[in-house]
Amino acid sequence: MSVYTKVTEAQLAAWLKAYSVGTPVELKGIAAGIENTNYFVTTTHGRYVLTLFERLPAKDLPFYLGLMAHLARHGIPCPAPIADRRNRILSDLNGKPAALVTRLPGVVVTAPTPAHCAEVGAALADMHLAGESYAGTLENPRGPRWWRKAAREVLPFLDEAPARLLESELEFQSRFRLLDLRRGPVHADLFRDNVLFEGARIGGVIDFYFAGVDAWLFDLAVTLNDWCIEGDGMLDRTRADALLAAYHAVRPFTAAERDAWPVMLRAAALRFWLSRLHDFHLPRPGELVHAHDPEHFRRILELRIRDEHDAPWVAA
Repeated sequence: MSVYTKVTEAQLAAWLKAYSVGTPVELKGIAAGIENTNYFVTTTHGRYVLTLFERLPAKDLPFYLGLMAHLARHGIPCPAPIADRRNRILSDLNGKPAALVTRLPGVVVTAPTPAHCAEVGAALADMHLAGESYAGTLENPRGPRWWRKAAREVLPFLDEAPARLLESELEFQSRFRLLDLRRGPVHADLFRDNVLFEGARIGGVIDFYFAGVDAWLFDLAVTLNDWCIEGDGMLDRTRADALLAAYHAVRPFTAAERDAWPVMLRAAALRFWLSRLHDFHLPRPGELVHAHDPEHFRRILELRIRDEHDAPWVAA
């Protein structure tokens, strides 16, 4: 969520004339993330988030916005797209596809407790089950096909040891298809900065623009690899147990998922190591850009490989 495309107050006011949300009071760029241009927008009627889509394929945007609308209708606390007077939830602003969504309450928790992790686990399971009836289809855009493409692009920048690790893990992951795992729409980026807490409860789950259809277990692994780790990438077992138990209480795991769990923890680490390598070595210019350290997820991947036979799981 960086600012790549500048929007002035006058441009916003003209664009909002197509909506029934009042007139703009405040426009503020959001300096976090790396994919889209995002602004907080306050109008005389309420608070919203304006997103300009910088590089997501236009054909995929209805999937993301439709999923958010579907989940919001089913009680998931996620942003709801606002339609304009012509019933469009997408329109052009400064030459980019743009959408306006509700702004949710709460703050990011940077040092989660087991109680926070339990809330996130239950919310993720609720989200998976609610999304099961969503008719939209889009294969995870950051899945194995993208891994191979991104690896080819970043390998020339890597020293021998990380290059060897990357090639080895890609070969390992290629042995597993895991088609017997339960699948459906996944958030695929449920890090701490994409969940807003109001006290002890979740006020909002945001940023669905990496979503796609994949194994629900992959989504859980992505989430655990951020919410349940220390700064050095080591797992906090208490937090991991809380997250897994809360998810399992809502949507019980299958035997196949138990067997695939260590592979998925590695896959989730690989996916984010690759994306951070790509953004670090092949950055795009932007007014406000926040890039992440790729070494963080390299360490996590190495730890998940090392501890493959001791991965946390729910009690039998």
